[in-house]
Amino acid sequence: MSVPLRRMGDSDLLFFMAADAEYGPELQARFTPVITGVGPVEAAVAVTATLAELQSRSALPDLVVSLGSAGSARLDHCQVYQARMVAYRDMDAASLGFEKGVTPFLGLPARLSLPLKIEGIPEATLSTGGNVVSGSAYDEVSEDMVDMESYAVLRACQRFNLPLLVLRGISDGVAPLEGMHSWTEYLHVLDARLAEATDLLAEQIGAGQIRL
Repeated sequence: MSVPLRRMGDSDLLFFMAADAEYGPELQARFTPVITGVGPVEAAVAVTATLAELQSRSALPDLVVSLGSAGSARLDHCQVYQARMVAYRDMDAASLGFEKGVTPFLGLPARLSLPLKIEGIPEATLSTGGNVVSGSAYDEVSEDMVDMESYAVLRACQRFNLPLLVLRGISDGVAPLEGMHSWTEYLHVLDARLAEATDLLAEQIGAGQIRL
């Protein structure tokens, strides 16, 4: 398996995205991501397999970056945000006495923080789950934005002791989804804005503002 690492400053970065539709020409000019597939299961499988392969070659990256689209009913449409915290909305063992969002016997809280930051990019909280959230379903989510992969990517990174940055552009959520076009309509805008965010990341790594 060929795993594309991207050199920034003195660091090797590995990028993950869920779907080819999110990987437009601006991002294509900057790096080659591993495409995981959609949802927490596919993301967990793809990221774990990729990192295990790199570990077997003593070639783990210095930083993992997960980027793509997200939905939100409260954040600015087509704006890019970095996740400062991620939760797993599918997990609910409340009937066994566990707080909603807590995985039984794992010893982790319901919400996991992401301490690494890119200066100049607004922060938001993120909820990961296997369902596409739309319309009134946002009322059931306490986090600012929703996706389907980031929590799984984070758990895989934790297994390999790797830092993670999560960048998400808001593609939908202002109105209820009406089909695939509701998601894809503004992906070209997010492609350009996510590319700008990765340029800022490269600048700050090169300048020593982000230390890995």
